[in-house]
Amino acid sequence: MLKGIVYRSTGSWYLVKSTEGVFYDCRIKGKFRLKGIKHTNPVAVGDRVEFSLFTEGEETKGIIEEIMPRLNYIVRRSVNLSKQTQIIAANIDQAFLLITLNNPPTFFAFIDRFLITAQAYQIPVVLLFNKMDTYKQEEIAEIEFMKSIYIDLDFPCYSISCFNPDDVTLIAELMRQKSSMFSGHSGVGKSTLLNVLSPDLRLRTAEISEQHQQGQHTTTYAEMFDLPNDARIIDTPGIKGFGVVDMLPDELANYFTEFHAVKSNCKFNNCLHVDEPHCAVKDGVENETIAASRYASYLQLLEQDTPYRN
Repeated sequence: MLKGIVYRSTGSWYLVKSTEGVFYDCRIKGKFRLKGIKHTNPVAVGDRVEFSLFTEGEETKGIIEEIMPRLNYIVRRSVNLSKQTQIIAANIDQAFLLITLNNPPTFFAFIDRFLITAQAYQIPVVLLFNKMDTYKQEEIAEIEFMKSIYIDLDFPCYSISCFNPDDVTLIAELMRQKSSMFSGHSGVGKSTLLNVLSPDLRLRTAEISEQHQQGQHTTTYAEMFDLPNDARIIDTPGIKGFGVVDMLPDELANYFTEFHAVKSNCKFNNCLHVDEPHCAVKDGVENETIAASRYASYLQLLEQDTPYRN
């Protein structure tokens, strides 16, 4: 039995890289489909699997026999079956979120949604404040203010430019021997950064982007690519696919760590930190020990039918 990692999924076939570095097109055993009642796909990019080989014509192919336990994974709602979910990717070591002040703007609510979602799936996040070479002095001050909020919450934050070799070297080092996912609004410089990190990705990135533009609502498969230093990147269907499914309102505050730290001081045990009197979270916002932007993000998410509707 061989061991390997799933690099690409097309629904019925999976591209698996063995521990020896050989790629095989693999199918899955029928029993996995029976296990996938809650998920539309039983195997995801990043899964560590055991597989056996068989010959089809002149080609050697594989059958996935076993899926190893996952460190983590992210899901989205199935396009056609709202009660089912689809696993986008598994065993993600870290997620990089690229943030820009303008062109395009990245708002606090977007950042906070991403962080909360990543926390729910146990995925460490690194915040990259990009395009620093384009900002004026007052804009740099705004970036530093944004960074300070998340540094205080113990999130790694870096100010970068894709055209600064030292910054690219730093990111490459952060990626060493890890599987990383890159996310952010269209236009924040994700493709530019990835192409600087590995010029060989240029054509493949363009092909992936074109494919996603043709089927933004139906193209739901991720793909993984190798980079130098035993690093891997996971290209996902897009930020719309990155969301928590079925989180209850009283769970949301637990993912705002600064809320969780003080909520025991609220008058009511089931305090939602909205209209209740003697609320420690609202007091924290008032005395500026809790960032007003974080509280605004919380209220915005809480008011939606589900906090992470795509």
